Amino acid sequence: MNNKLKRNLLIIATNLCILPSFAQLSSNPYKFLGNITTSYNVDAGGGIPSYYKLWNQITCENESKWASVEGNRGNFNWGSDKAFNYAIDHNFTYKFHALVWGAQYPSWLESLSASERFAALTNWFDHAKEHYNTLPMIDVVNEAVGMHQQGNPMMKETLGGGGKTGYDWLIKAFDMAYERWPDAILIYNDYNSIRWDLDNYITLVQTLRDAGAPIDAYGNQSHEISDISENDLRNALKRQQDALKMPMFSTELDIDIQNDAQQKKQYEMVLPILWEAPYCAGVTLWGYVYGRTWVDHSGLYKDGVERPAMTWIKEYMQTDAAKNAVGPFPGTKKEASIYIRPAALKVAKDDVLPIKVNARLATKTIEKVDFYVDDELVKTMTEAPYIVECTSSKVGWHNTKAVVTATDGSTYERYGRFNVSRGSKRSPYSETIPQIPGTINVTEYDNGMSGVAYYNASRSLTTTKDGQWMEYTVDVEEDGYYAMNAEVASTNASGMFHLSEYSFDKLTYFTDFTVVPNTGGANNYQVLRCPMREYLTAGRHVFCLNIDKGGFYIKNLTFNRATTFDMPGIVEAEDFYLGGDGINVVSGNGGLAISNTKQNVWTEYIVNFTQTGKYSCKVTASSEVEGSKVVVGLLQSDGSIKTLTTITLPKTGNKDVYQEKTGIIRNAIKEKGIQKLRFTVTSGNCNIDKVELICTSPDTGISDIMSDDASDAPAYNLMGVPVDGSYRGIVIKNGKKVVVK
Repeated sequence: MNNKLKRNLLIIATNLCILPSFAQLSSNPYKFLGNITTSYNVDAGGGIPSYYKLWNQITCENESKWASVEGNRGNFNWGSDKAFNYAIDHNFTYKFHALVWGAQYPSWLESLSASERFAALTNWFDHAKEHYNTLPMIDVVNEAVGMHQQGNPMMKETLGGGGKTGYDWLIKAFDMAYERWPDAILIYNDYNSIRWDLDNYITLVQTLRDAGAPIDAYGNQSHEISDISENDLRNALKRQQDALKMPMFSTELDIDIQNDAQQKKQYEMVLPILWEAPYCAGVTLWGYVYGRTWVDHSGLYKDGVERPAMTWIKEYMQTDAAKNAVGPFPGTKKEASIYIRPAALKVAKDDVLPIKVNARLATKTIEKVDFYVDDELVKTMTEAPYIVECTSSKVGWHNTKAVVTATDGSTYERYGRFNVSRGSKRSPYSETIPQIPGTINVTEYDNGMSGVAYYNASRSLTTTKDGQWMEYTVDVEEDGYYAMNAEVASTNASGMFHLSEYSFDKLTYFTDFTVVPNTGGANNYQVLRCPMREYLTAGRHVFCLNIDKGGFYIKNLTFNRATTFDMPGIVEAEDFYLGGDGINVVSGNGGLAISNTKQNVWTEYIVNFTQTGKYSCKVTASSEVEGSKVVVGLLQSDGSIKTLTTITLPKTGNKDVYQEKTGIIRNAIKEKGIQKLRFTVTSGNCNIDKVELICTSPDTGISDIMSDDASDAPAYNLMGVPVDGSYRGIVIKNGKKVVVK
């Protein structure tokens, strides 16, 4: 059975709530008792029962972590397939662990810039989605509390930093995961979340929830409870649940005690508290073979013999209490995706705060959404988008709740909060709202209070600061791709910024993380070209300028529509929309050209295909070396590149000597409209002046019939009269106009 079919079967099994076909320890339909792979294998061997006879959920200990999968850049080793397919074969669930972790990432990541790291991380998400189109559960982010993992500061920078919420990088990670796997249960997972980092853990998860990130559950690894008291455990879990009101997983439970009796006693106390909590969706034990787990004494089988704790676990799982405990995800299936996304987490007293409830049911239909603030019904909504405007004269935190009712009467809830503070109401800087295209003075950010319209900013032109941000209300005149030019000055090359928007649906990064060069002085301003990667829709927007690393000056932001080339037609190479590192714009061939200094450097262009059909491609270029190639491709909606043609450039001997070279595009262009074209040059030491796409055979809607097979179908002339095989010209075959030659 191929992997694609197995992935489809996994989601079918999950959706139908198929119960295990084998006698695993847990028969509870609401939650699982799972475990992990052992030394990259599923079955432990050594006389220990087969995995499926014990556990009904599996997590790879290491096989699905980024470092394990893409240890060598661009080479993906999916050792996790073994566990994934095993789960399908035995009708139980699988968890992907983990997409983002500051402890296990590829070592090559550290040599990249922030923008390059973000592109590499996006590529990692994309490849995981391509390989596992459907996943039941995902640890989206692992161990970000307290930044205690060595790589967390780098991962934070890679995903956009703290931003407005302090946790933007984590919100972005969950947004990216939800875009790819909307039906998966998306989990934040952390260590020491029950004991020493409890407060920070609650703050982190609560902020993600309150900001509207698509987080579905919180994961307590539960490594640190080998010696916790019953009272402390119950109190910690209660504090978490009272604050978060979300499903919980015990994701990595182990009791690291050498003494058999003491280990058994601790399990007798810990497991029922976790398992029987109605908000607990499942428990995963982190290893079960003595000496083959990450800690010394947590194993439940020693020398092939079960320890007393394991004997007790088997007995407990057969009790009515274990069998009948309820949970939030029957069959480990997420029916409701409900996320309360406010325009801001903080608002001034008596100001209006728009809030959107993003609600989606997997198999049912929404009848209505009731929205509450502090237990008072504010609005009942029966049609999407579910947007409500809230105002409050009471300073402090306010609790929100969305109750989604399906047409079958079932209900689903989601909680959130927003904060009301004393201060000026938010408004655009002036009565005249800036128009895009146009220029924004950086000091003219929106009016309002700190933490709402700006943070750590000044109305005078001063040096920027780490973590500073300013928001600007703008009106975009028309849809399209845009480019931003930023005027900057700096005495060093350590500054960095990006432009974002906190919309009702996701956190959007419009620009790359742009590095500010040393311009030679605080008054020596230089214009940086910052293409906006996301398509910009017409209407009202609120741009946020995020200062990732300060220490520079930034004066004006100018927005222009990106150059669009009509096809068929000529693309001037220097007018690229986006470009990789190693591209220079130089004089050449009577105008301007691009000169690449690295191998596989690329440029992208916005093109408008006005004609479908077959095309050829003519490149005007110079090359000092043999074998340079230009790969012309179209960007697909999933981010992949569809190669149209590869053209080998002639060796002209000098970069100032240009020649033309034509290649055939074998596959016809089938769609009209705006698309992105990419040129990739395979070697250095060459210049590209222009690329022309020539429509050699326009698509008229009439196909040529050249083969004998095609003539077998009944044919009719345009009057509807049947004709025989000797007829030549336009006929109707199979309901289509074709030309028979």
